[in-house]
Amino acid sequence: MFTGIVTDIGEIVSFTPTAQGQLHRLRIACRYDQTTIADGASIACNGVCLTVVASGVEAGNTWFDIDAAAETLALTTAKRWKIGTRLNLERALKIGDELGGHIVAGHADGVATLVSREDLPDMARFELSTTRELARFIATKGSITLDGVSLTVNTVKDVTFSVLIIPHTLTVTTIGGWKAGDEVNIEVDLMARYAARLTEMTA
Repeated sequence: MFTGIVTDIGEIVSFTPTAQGQLHRLRIACRYDQTTIADGASIACNGVCLTVVASGVEAGNTWFDIDAAAETLALTTAKRWKIGTRLNLERALKIGDELGGHIVAGHADGVATLVSREDLPDMARFELSTTRELARFIATKGSITLDGVSLTVNTVKDVTFSVLIIPHTLTVTTIGGWKAGDEVNIEVDLMARYAARLTEMTA
């Protein structure tokens, strides 16, 4: 489990397609202490929970390897990742950690497309669109995770929604580089999903 509070920005430094392109082995450089990264650990990469299969240090820089499998490649932006892609990273929660964002599973539901970006004096406003299936879980003032970042929904209209991003978040995540036409991973709020399921079962 995660909270959507990014703790580092990693960069893909090697990319190896395997299993007839159905599996991608990625090496990600980061600033984490390598001694704290165990094989089998979970690290959210742009909001996608991935399992560490190896880690090490090269030229003083920490790296870890993960495998992106067919389902991840089909449902998320991972299919477009390449060498040089920067990723929002978050380590898995430990008992007693501060819940700074909201409960995030790291199981991306799909992608959202950035419709527009408006740079304001003290923040930036982004409007995004997604599928109707996912839009039904998005509500004004509700929580949403975009590329692994816990955000509050500002407005909603049909399948489009907007978020306001403060300068700190623009600086410490990859959001500062977003532009119209970009696709980002989206995970809807777990509580909204369960509430919708309960409504369906009791209808």
